[in-house]
Amino acid sequence: MAKTLNVPLIGTRRPGSPDGAARASRRPGGPVPLALVAAGFTLAQLVLVHPGTGLGWDETVYVSQVSPHAPAAFFSAPRARGVSLLVAPVASWSSSTTLLRVYLALLSGLGLFVALRVWRGLFPVRVLALAGALFATLWVTLFYGPQAMPNYWVAIGALVCVGCFLRAHAGGRALAALWGTGLGAALMAWMRPPDAVWVTLPLLVLAVAAPRWRRARPLLALLGGLLAGAAEWIVEAYVSYGGLGQRLADGSRIQGGLGWNIAVGDQVRGLGGRVLCRPCTGGMPNPVVTAWWFVLPLIAALGLVIAVRARRPAPTLLLLACATTAGIPYLFMIGYAAPRFLLPLYALVAIPVADALVHLVTVPGRRWRPVLVTLVAAGLAGHLAVQFAVLETTVRRAADSHHGWAVTAAELHRLGVRPPCALAGRQSVPIAFYAGCSSVATSGHNANATAAGITRSARHMPVAVITAPGGEPPGYARAWAHRRAGDVDIRVSPGVGSRTP
Repeated sequence: MAKTLNVPLIGTRRPGSPDGAARASRRPGGPVPLALVAAGFTLAQLVLVHPGTGLGWDETVYVSQVSPHAPAAFFSAPRARGVSLLVAPVASWSSSTTLLRVYLALLSGLGLFVALRVWRGLFPVRVLALAGALFATLWVTLFYGPQAMPNYWVAIGALVCVGCFLRAHAGGRALAALWGTGLGAALMAWMRPPDAVWVTLPLLVLAVAAPRWRRARPLLALLGGLLAGAAEWIVEAYVSYGGLGQRLADGSRIQGGLGWNIAVGDQVRGLGGRVLCRPCTGGMPNPVVTAWWFVLPLIAALGLVIAVRARRPAPTLLLLACATTAGIPYLFMIGYAAPRFLLPLYALVAIPVADALVHLVTVPGRRWRPVLVTLVAAGLAGHLAVQFAVLETTVRRAADSHHGWAVTAAELHRLGVRPPCALAGRQSVPIAFYAGCSSVATSGHNANATAAGITRSARHMPVAVITAPGGEPPGYARAWAHRRAGDVDIRVSPGVGSRTP
């Protein structure tokens, strides 16, 4: 039988009174429903997201750090190396995108199962299964689950960290809760250190505010996990970026300057399948596509009301607090949007939302219960239809752009630009990865070379510059041979065709 949890939070329950979480923990249920949700999530990724689809721009940066297929791309200040290490077991010896996608889909399904299982005893299994299903069927979760990107893993780390922190903060002696707190925090910091700090702010406040006998071990586990996960990022800041402060400043500059900036509208524009909304212009998506986003906080608030009335507010309140701090930088402090930024928020808020929905359809003794069941079922069916429609469009767009990069890379090989080689210009980072070349730039966020250095390199290896059709090439490449390849212009350095591949 599961251990009863007594999770105090700012005096929310009377001493000795039965707690809702304790009642739930007496009937925790088995892990089978959670395993089925996780398995369904993995299967949906493999079926709907097309494992053969090539790597995206950011993915090529992360994968190139460990792949023998191409030289490592420039690693800008905001990035962390967690994703590169995550994909290393496959990418370090295989260039197969399909194999990498299958590996990540399986791993993401396992991660979801572990993250949900942490919450057994704090919420009924049926609530956790529904929460997992709600999170797993968002188009953005399905799209990024099998990708070499960090945000999904921040979301998984957040669920593990918050759930284990609640258990550890309850005063129990289970080492598993302390280890889970630290490992969840480490996973977030390993992937995106600033995000880990934002997610754990409420946990840090709660740990510091707790009585001394209750705070020490959870606080140490939390801080230890954050430092362990971010250690490499901090060391690299001093080795390669001029210090931690400089790396943070560079990261802010690359992201357009972090500060007060309401990006709520930008995030709404991204809900229609725009994986990166920068600059975020154009009209809003159809209200049918965005309705769920505006309903989400209302249902989450209902979940909190239900938890307070049931005298078990602590888990729900902490989930919503961490979800709020996770969303603050991407809703109010950045000048552009990407739907994946809010994955940790969606993962944390999914449990209170599921709790509210389960309560609506199961509460006994109400004559209008059939109406509620019908409305909830119809709403969920419509929501799934919208999510899968957006996913299909997003996957198709991504596949088209990745195919275009592969076609350009094949044309470069036909022109004699083969490894070792270097590319500069428009979309040179992903195209260089596809072609097996280095990517070089003299300006912008990925600046890592000078015009003189590129000219010197062109004397002993193939170098190409890519521009938009009719675009003006840099001065050092104006006299280079010009070719049109699909929707780009390619200029190759002198003597490329005569060099031996």
